[in-house]
Amino acid sequence: MLETPARIEPLFFDDAVPTVLADLAIELQKAANELGRGLHPESADELADLVRVMNSHYSNLIEGHNTRPRDIESALAGAAIDPERRALALEAKAHVEVQRIIDRLGLRQELPNPASIDFIRWVHRAFYDEMPEEFRFIDKPDGTKAEIVPGEFRLSADHDVVVGRHQPPSFDRMVAFMEYFQKRFAMAERQASLRIIAIASAHHRLNYIHPFPDGNGRVTRLMSHAMALKAGIGGNGLWSISRGLARGLKDRGEYKRMMDHADSPRQGDRDGRGNLSESALKDFVEWFLTVALDQVRFSTTMFDLGRLEARYRALVKDIVDDKRAPDLVAAVLRHGMLPRGEANFVLKTSERTARNTLSDHVDRGFLKSDTPKAPVRIAFPLDFRERLFPNLFTDAEIKVPEPPSLSFR
Repeated sequence: MLETPARIEPLFFDDAVPTVLADLAIELQKAANELGRGLHPESADELADLVRVMNSHYSNLIEGHNTRPRDIESALAGAAIDPERRALALEAKAHVEVQRIIDRLGLRQELPNPASIDFIRWVHRAFYDEMPEEFRFIDKPDGTKAEIVPGEFRLSADHDVVVGRHQPPSFDRMVAFMEYFQKRFAMAERQASLRIIAIASAHHRLNYIHPFPDGNGRVTRLMSHAMALKAGIGGNGLWSISRGLARGLKDRGEYKRMMDHADSPRQGDRDGRGNLSESALKDFVEWFLTVALDQVRFSTTMFDLGRLEARYRALVKDIVDDKRAPDLVAAVLRHGMLPRGEANFVLKTSERTARNTLSDHVDRGFLKSDTPKAPVRIAFPLDFRERLFPNLFTDAEIKVPEPPSLSFR
């Protein structure tokens, strides 16, 4: 039974979707539709970039890799990074860049089925192609190292692992399990009523299969992000499941506990008809969708145009000794971009004074542009992230969770 692909059943709910899950899916869809409403697309794009950094930060944190947002930004900009933090920063940069591609495909309505073998292998390949040397190998039982081949499933018995109490399928059964996974979740993509619930169940079941020697968690969370976009609840990239999974609803240990709970075997005749517990799957899906709803609501509050403008105005007022300066950043936030020659109209001052104010905003990181003469766009400098986005990142000292325990057979 351990090597039969049907071992990952149930994936859905055969008789009927539990009411609590159907209600959560509806609430999540409604909330996601409200996210970012009123934001200019240019401003929303800048916020989505910030969310990608946040997503990478939290997704890697789940694996025990605590990467400072500032270092991620430096890596993305190609700037120098302290050698002690460089590898983690490059790992996080790779995560951001893969998600950026996923988001672009989503905006163009060109995302393939995120639960397909080709997509999952592409995510792993794209991620590990950019991975620093330090993270491209795993330790073998004999003390030597085995290279992780980007995009390749576990290739040999050296790659067979035990994750906590869970023993994933053997390497030579990976293709069979993944083909079954792809086939079953392709059915969900064709049914609107299952698309949102499938995000949660696929999240657990892909980790359960554990197809790659390493990187399964990050790949799974990127797949879940893509599935949310495909299901129409991506909120234009303005929310992240990784933040919720890392923080939990009440404590940071929930994700690991709920994943372990969903590994539970069937508990008698009233617990579904699959190998795994349907009741435990329901618990996990309910928890996952509640976490998602919590994150969508958090982002809706955080990125509300009126509240964000008020916070940005207050910040500029405290830093810039010019009572008109907040008007400039507010205008760019609302209108997406501003030709440099129109700054004087916004500030109601001379062209020379307006140029000086605009240059000061660019120097401080409040505004940005592609060239010195191009229109300016809004920017969200990390130096002021807690003022602009309270609790978006974790500012307090982070207690890094223990990564999932792996033992190679």
